[in-house]
Amino acid sequence: MPSSAKGPVLVVDFGAQYAQLIARRVREAQVYSEVVPHSTSTAELLARDPAAVVLSGGPSSVYADGAPGLDPELLSAGVPVFGICYGFQVMAQALGGTVERTGTREYGRTDLDLESATGVLHTELPEHHPVWMSHGDAVTKAPEGFTVTATSPGAPVAAFEDVERGLAGVQYHPEVAHSPHGQEVLRRFLRDIAGIGPAWTTASIVDEQVALIREQVGTGRVICALSGGVDSAVAAALVQRAVGDQLTCVFVDHGLLRAGERAQVERDFVGATGVRLVTVDAKDRFLAALAGVTDPEKKRKIIGREFIRVFEQAARDLQAEAGEHGEEVEFLVQGTLYPDVVESGGGTGTANIKSHHNVGGLPDDLRFGLVEPLRALFKDEVRRVGLELGLPETIVARQPFPGPGLGIRIIGEVTAERLETLRAADAIVREELTAAGLDREIWQCPVVLLADVRSVGVQGDGRTYGHPIVLRPVSSEDAMTADWTRLPYEVLERISTRVTNEVAEVNRVTLDVTSKPPGTIEWE
Repeated sequence: MPSSAKGPVLVVDFGAQYAQLIARRVREAQVYSEVVPHSTSTAELLARDPAAVVLSGGPSSVYADGAPGLDPELLSAGVPVFGICYGFQVMAQALGGTVERTGTREYGRTDLDLESATGVLHTELPEHHPVWMSHGDAVTKAPEGFTVTATSPGAPVAAFEDVERGLAGVQYHPEVAHSPHGQEVLRRFLRDIAGIGPAWTTASIVDEQVALIREQVGTGRVICALSGGVDSAVAAALVQRAVGDQLTCVFVDHGLLRAGERAQVERDFVGATGVRLVTVDAKDRFLAALAGVTDPEKKRKIIGREFIRVFEQAARDLQAEAGEHGEEVEFLVQGTLYPDVVESGGGTGTANIKSHHNVGGLPDDLRFGLVEPLRALFKDEVRRVGLELGLPETIVARQPFPGPGLGIRIIGEVTAERLETLRAADAIVREELTAAGLDREIWQCPVVLLADVRSVGVQGDGRTYGHPIVLRPVSSEDAMTADWTRLPYEVLERISTRVTNEVAEVNRVTLDVTSKPPGTIEWE
């Protein structure tokens, strides 16, 4: 966490689907934020000296048995607090207000009506404007000392505030794009009620992380797990900024890369940074370890394990090169992001979705100290840091590519032949998306080979039994949630025609139209 006179804005997660989005919006107001579970005690919250606390929405009813509660002590501790949806209701209840089921539920777009005393949050906003609601209960009586500043058809109290005590809340969701003035309302709470200045900037992130890396590493030597993706590239550039030639980047060609990936890393990243790069050819090792394995979790664990073993050998080689009196390689850089922490079972106690990732999939006997300079950042923040560090657009704007590579985009056993098939299809898809100018419109487009499935086809007047591939184009802000991208039909047609004509083993192209949730972006 960045150092400051005050701690972060803490977003208390009451089970909301938008808790991560709230944290992002706070950061967009140039204020650092983190998400914490609602089970965090008041003592733990206050021990972090938060600049403010935001109470998220949630699926519960405040008067239901077992519903998450709120300790009134938090609201009298002198810390500014902002309640959203369920957080608004639990705040009202804790302060002596009334929450009831009025019989009028509001889901989706709703008109907000401002009262004559619009207060700080809504002053000078349109008297009637749309917001995004999602509630069955409503606050019908505000706590003593609060000014009611807005109502809606289903919420007699849709917003209130007590500026003197630094407390405010809204029934609607200001963090979503469907509330057009929501970001301004959130910004006003942070600036005008909580008194927090805009200190979370790209330059401050770089300065902070450089200082932390120097403190952690000292004079030790560092190796970086460079994959060529945005995360590892920016992490490496940050570490290089901090410790210079103490860093050696190690690129493992595990044979699970996309076409041209190795050449791009050796050309673009080294050209931009001048960093020392060691390339390890480990294709045979990974294929041997994956032989006969079809279970997705086993594949992920194997790939993660082999990665670390290769890095350990690279470290030993570097140590031998340095000689008996050279500094030992002590640290390994990883491009862990904040969503990785959350989805690996960290942060808010969520389920372990990304078991392959460094935060959940490293061997217990790892001999390196981990350096994770991006661990507190979302992807868009990482890209901005990359630009601040002078990395070229070709690196910073790359679509995400998972550490296990094509190994988790083959449904079934990973073999050299199947990798070549998928690599060829993937290259065609990427070429066509780039040619259509769609690279910036999609977050990521995994191409999945259904290697254990055969589909009937007709090619060259003959019957074939080829493999299907699945296109998975998605749009997202940070990969916590995603929707499938509506690609133009003519682009899909060109992709399908080229793949089935040019990749002999594929005779069917399909499109995945599942959002996240319920599906994940990757298939395995």
